[in-house]
Amino acid sequence: MKLIVGLGNPGAKYAANRHNIGFMALDRIAADHGFTPWKTRFQGLSSEGRLGTERVMLLKPSTFMNLSGQSVGEAMRYLKLTPADVIVLHDELDLAPGKCRVKTGGGHAGHNGLRSIHQHIGADYERVRLGIGHPGHKDRVAGYVLSDFAKADQDWLDDLMRGVSDGAAYLASGDGGRFQNAVAARTVPPRNTGTEPQGKRLSPEVKPAPKPSEAAPEDTPQSFADKLRSLTQRFK
Repeated sequence: MKLIVGLGNPGAKYAANRHNIGFMALDRIAADHGFTPWKTRFQGLSSEGRLGTERVMLLKPSTFMNLSGQSVGEAMRYLKLTPADVIVLHDELDLAPGKCRVKTGGGHAGHNGLRSIHQHIGADYERVRLGIGHPGHKDRVAGYVLSDFAKADQDWLDDLMRGVSDGAAYLASGDGGRFQNAVAARTVPPRNTGTEPQGKRLSPEVKPAPKPSEAAPEDTPQSFADKLRSLTQRFK
């Protein structure tokens, strides 16, 4: 069994925040793959179903971001799982909007939700980093992640959520490469959208030069004399 966790803050006030992209991803997976209705459990909301051949529990901690590890640790212990069975989806400032990367282990890079999970289960769990971009200065980070996605973000955000859902079975089975390919299929536009083969462009139509046999005959001395005789005959 796998425990897939989405990070965010509970309540309508935070629902559309950039910090809640992990919740959004789990909502999309649950809706697309026929998971059970959400119910209160493990200091959060949980839903169960299957992704491919894997039994999966989805978990959205209700502890607020800074205490996410309490919910994750409780669920992991109850289900008798190891950190290797846990996958956490979270917002990532260091990735461009719409980008997605899978990572196992490593530091929390200052993310309060990951810091809390580290404290409760250690660092050896898998993360899905969902890019939201950076506001440009560290002093603006708190306000940025706790503000809603802009209208201009909706297209790439929807593509990213669709891609995460498309690849969810690969993610659950441990195939991070195919998962990222599924996301990229939604988020990376095709390089060539026309009907021409990529790298080749049809040049303007050029009419071939006439073959020597088709070229207009030139006047030779003999042909000129024949024309002169014909003209003379007409005036006799």
